[in-house]
Amino acid sequence: MHALLLKADGFSSTGVPASDLKDVAPFVEHGEVPVPVPGPGQVLIRVRASMVNPSDLSFIQGNYGQPRVKGAPAGFEGVGEVVDGKGFMAARLKGKRVSFVAGPTGSGAWAEYAVADAATVIKLRADIRDEDGAAMIVNPLTAAAMVGMVPPNGAFVASAAASQLGKLMAPLARDTNRRMIALVRRDAPVAALKELGAAHVLNETAPDFDQALAKVLAAEKPKLFLDAVSGAVSARVFNAMGMDARWVVYGKLTPEPPEILEPGKLIFMRKRIEGFWLVTWMRRTGIFGKLSAIRDVQSRFADGRWKTDISARVPLRKAVADLPKALRQTDGKIMIEIGQA
Repeated sequence: MHALLLKADGFSSTGVPASDLKDVAPFVEHGEVPVPVPGPGQVLIRVRASMVNPSDLSFIQGNYGQPRVKGAPAGFEGVGEVVDGKGFMAARLKGKRVSFVAGPTGSGAWAEYAVADAATVIKLRADIRDEDGAAMIVNPLTAAAMVGMVPPNGAFVASAAASQLGKLMAPLARDTNRRMIALVRRDAPVAALKELGAAHVLNETAPDFDQALAKVLAAEKPKLFLDAVSGAVSARVFNAMGMDARWVVYGKLTPEPPEILEPGKLIFMRKRIEGFWLVTWMRRTGIFGKLSAIRDVQSRFADGRWKTDISARVPLRKAVADLPKALRQTDGKIMIEIGQA
């Protein structure tokens, strides 16, 4: 099969933030490898399309939480048809169109075929577009899972809120009576996020950010900080939050290290820091909770409340050459079309 293959093993101490990466050629190359074989509890998927997410761009550089395997297909998320598998769940999914994320026991989505755990794929409704199916898990289901961590009528802080994930969180928070305190790095997305449903939008580069943040935190008293950045500003936000605050890290968009500014607060204010990975959430969440989140996510795409904005489409076999131009687009998702010349 054709695939985009990793050019290096393990991790790397160098690299740039995903938003600054201009070329993938140093990290992946087009090639052909055998079709992967599913193991127990896994499915083999004929991929229709896959997405390019910030996590992918961090991973191929060696700056993500999973080690690279040289010569293995890259890519986390996609949509396709289940053609084979092993186990009861896999048998029930055969012939179905699914969204999937390739985990550490699977294989990459930037390929003609991929393997994924049967327990983590999502069988898609017929009225869901491939564009939405290919981007249904990493952002939409993460939005549903993490907003669901906020108590009803509660508030939460979200970094990198101008991202696709932030734009999904804002209306979901509004529709479920939760208040989102959105953090951005420029003024341009402020009005749009408020219109989408964010209760507050703060520009973390503004000279009065710390004062504005303190005022909002005092009024809303959020307990949860959902953080995709994990940098110096993240540390300041967490330090400013009150008793029982949880700093939930689900990404690393900046190379600068975060710092625990006042470690004593972890002891005396019962603050805590933890990580979030959707694959783990899908494995650990009860069947009814997971099905409820999946139904809501698919309904939002089907009725138009959510839509995946595609900024560029690149064919798999030309992706290394075409991605530099696509990466210059600042809004929307990049979709790799499988099987396109």
